[in-house]
Amino acid sequence: MQTLVVQRMRLTFGISEPLHYASVLDLGRLWERLLRRARVPLAYTQGYNPHPRLQFAAALPVGYTSECELLDLLLAEELEPQTFLAMIAPQLPPGLTVTHAEAIALHAPSPQAGMRAAHYRVSVCTPRSANQVSAALDALLTRTQIMRERHKKGEMRAYDLRPLIDSLTLSGTHGACHTLEMVLRCGQEGSGRPEQIVDALSLDHTDLTIHRCRLTWGDPPEDKA
Repeated sequence: MQTLVVQRMRLTFGISEPLHYASVLDLGRLWERLLRRARVPLAYTQGYNPHPRLQFAAALPVGYTSECELLDLLLAEELEPQTFLAMIAPQLPPGLTVTHAEAIALHAPSPQAGMRAAHYRVSVCTPRSANQVSAALDALLTRTQIMRERHKKGEMRAYDLRPLIDSLTLSGTHGACHTLEMVLRCGQEGSGRPEQIVDALSLDHTDLTIHRCRLTWGDPPEDKA
């Protein structure tokens, strides 16, 4: 197994059914297997238990679909992006699509570095009308705090959900289902989850689907005085 890194390849990929119920660990193992089957010249870590050097941008929670996931591969041999795509295409399982590959600077920051926000499209089915959903959004956004609790390291901890919301809008209604567009913080300061937002809205929803549309990087915008 080669440990010398000569190229960094960045992939953009999507997750849909049936893979959206795979765990983060399962997806990592899936990528390792398909890359080995495709004979991609991966660089490996050193030591007694070497692993291929893969760097994901942000873990996709179980049940979400996505079109914007990022993965950096550290390679032991240089490949043209189109050659790489042709190598892995026969190995991609249903539910996994690779939409783009590019060679980037070898010492470029990892996909996680500088991660600021994630954009989501959320379908919420509820007996509430569009006007009621819109009013619930407005009421939530006017709050200065949205205190919640979650499990962390084996215990319940309180946190404020409000700073994790960059934007929240109602973009459409189809029968009993409403489409919400959310931009939520995703980084070292904490990460917002769409299901947390829907729960805080108290919409008595009967169904919920979550799709991640885009990841953004960079410094957060300065608060306006």
